[in-house]
Amino acid sequence: MPILQYECPKCGKKFEELVKNHEEAVECPACGAPAKREWSGCMYSATGKPAKNCSGNCKTCGGCH
Repeated sequence: MPILQYECPKCGKKFEELVKNHEEAVECPACGAPAKREWSGCMYSATGKPAKNCSGNCKTCGGCH
């Protein structure tokens, strides 16, 4: 289960949340509005090396090289 970063578009609160999967809907702990996932931080490929030009969104990726 990953810990992901989120930001609330309503109140602007940034927080981390432990989720079962990347698709799980998350609500803001401050105001209860649906939160948006934040794509930040260092991304690594399956080999453990930093990936070049990685957005972190594996659905739209051509694969780690």
